[in-house]
Amino acid sequence: MKALFVSGIDTGVGKSVACGWLARRIAANGGGVITQKLIQTGCAGISEDIIAHRRVMGLPLLPDDMDGTTCRYVLKYPASPHLACAMENLKPDFNLLHSDTEKLAKKYGTVIVEGAGGLLVPLGDAFLTADYIVEHSLPLILVASSRLGSLNHALMSLECAGRRGITLAGVVYNTYPSVPRPIEDSTRSYLKSYLAKNFPGAEFMEMGRVDFE
Repeated sequence: MKALFVSGIDTGVGKSVACGWLARRIAANGGGVITQKLIQTGCAGISEDIIAHRRVMGLPLLPDDMDGTTCRYVLKYPASPHLACAMENLKPDFNLLHSDTEKLAKKYGTVIVEGAGGLLVPLGDAFLTADYIVEHSLPLILVASSRLGSLNHALMSLECAGRRGITLAGVVYNTYPSVPRPIEDSTRSYLKSYLAKNFPGAEFMEMGRVDFE
């Protein structure tokens, strides 16, 4: 199975756009690809993040979206998955979610799985997003932003990944919305140097405004 897990340094850093953007890149190089949302909160019906993925990929909703394979759990309350699940008295079956990933991989090739928030967001009692990634040996794509304060969040996330033995496949550096150029350039430079020293196999990718439009 070929799958990648996309997490962010925080909420609202562009993970959903990054998932569609990464899928579009893979498809442009001739690869089969599909995206999956682990658990969606804050909406009803079809996952709004899956809808965003398809928009960026330039695709309509797929049969696997309509039948819930790409997002089995859609919860109404806009909160961390553990809280949203508790409010609806739901206990997610994480083995079933991974089975969905395997099913999608057999059909499409590569699966890009989007998490919620960052690596230490709780999915359930004493079970974090990072625990799920480690349990299933999923390579990580971390989405970072250029806004002020993001460098600290990015470095903490990278240290967390390193300490837990998570394979870092790459970092997506989101430069939209724009920030003062000295901050954007400094954060970019620092992250590149940090990756070269601590995660030499990880790819540094940059995503900008055009990818949101």
